[in-house]
Amino acid sequence: MAKVSLTAMAHKRGRLVGWVLLLLLAVAIAGAAAATPRQLFLVTQAPVTLTNHHGQLLTGNYSVNLLWYGRFTPAQRATVADFLLSMSSPSAAAEAAAVSGGPAAPSVAAWWATTARYHPGAARLTLGRQVLDASLSLGRRLAETSLAALAARLSPHRGSIAVVITAPDVLVDGFCLSHCGLHASATSAAAAAATASPAATRGRGRFAYAWVGNAAEQCPGECAWPFHQPAYGPQAPPLVSPNADVGMDGIIINLATLLAGAVTNPYGGGYFQGPTEAPLEAVTACTGMFGAGAYPGYPGQLPVDAAPGASYNAVGVAGRRFLLPAMWDPKTSQCSTLV
Repeated sequence: MAKVSLTAMAHKRGRLVGWVLLLLLAVAIAGAAAATPRQLFLVTQAPVTLTNHHGQLLTGNYSVNLLWYGRFTPAQRATVADFLLSMSSPSAAAEAAAVSGGPAAPSVAAWWATTARYHPGAARLTLGRQVLDASLSLGRRLAETSLAALAARLSPHRGSIAVVITAPDVLVDGFCLSHCGLHASATSAAAAAATASPAATRGRGRFAYAWVGNAAEQCPGECAWPFHQPAYGPQAPPLVSPNADVGMDGIIINLATLLAGAVTNPYGGGYFQGPTEAPLEAVTACTGMFGAGAYPGYPGQLPVDAAPGASYNAVGVAGRRFLLPAMWDPKTSQCSTLV
C-alpha cells in the first residue's frame, strides 16, 4: 500500500531539513555573506533512482471508475472528469492554443506519457463510470479497510482502477496526519469481508484502487499545497488554483500522483525506491516539484493565466488548466517537469 503523502511528506520534510543544514553551513563558511536558495540549489543532491523490481505493471487500456463519497457539486466532479478525459487527449493543449491565439502549453496527456517509459509501460486511462454516495453509507469516519469496500462497489475488474474521493467533511484514518491519499490492491471478497458489505461481493479478482481526500477544510496546507500556505517550512505566498477551488485542485495533484504510482507499482513489486512499506514512487520521489527551478517551499517557474492569475503547467480538454507534479523519467533518471 503506497500513500500520499506518508512518504512524500516525510521526504519533503527531510529535503527541507537538508536545505536548512546546507543553509547554516553556507552561512558559517561565508560569514556575513548570506546564502540564497539559488546558491543552495547548486549543491549536489542525492540522486533519485527508482529500481524495477520486475513485478507486474498495469499495461493496456484501463477505465478509471469514480466513487464520490459525500457531497460534491457538479462543477467539482467535472474538474476530475475533465482531468481523466484529458489523459488520453494529446491534442487538447494545441486546440486550446488555437482558440486563445497563444502558444501551446504542454498537455495532460504529455505528462502521462512519461509512464510509458517504465518497462513494459503504457497504460491508457479513460474515464469510466461514476457512483455518488452523498448519504455517507458507511458513516462520516472511515477506516482504511472501508476504502477497499467502497472501491469494490465500482465492480472493479482487471481492466479498471477504482478511485474513491471523499468530501471535505469526511474523516479518514490517517488523513492529514500522515497522508493525503493512497493506492493499493485488494480482492472483492476481502473487501466485502472487511465490512460485511454484500455490495462488495461481485467477483473475486484482485483490483487496483486509490483514495484521495478533499483537504479544503481539514489540512489544505499539507494536502493542497501550493494552493495554500504550507503547514511547515518557508511561508511563500500560495498560488492561485487554476480551477478556482483549492480542495479540488489539490485532489488533482494527489490523484495524478496516485494514478502514476498505481500503474508503475500496482502490487508492490514494480518501480520504487526505498522500503516496500514506505516506497518512493514515480511522483512521490519528486515531491514538491512543479516547474523549472523548484526547491523546497518553491514549486518552480510556472505559466500564469493573466486574468485570474492562476498558475498551471498543463492544459486538458475544453482548455481546462491543471497543475501537475514532476515525475521521475526512467530514460533520463531525472525528475521531469512539464515546464
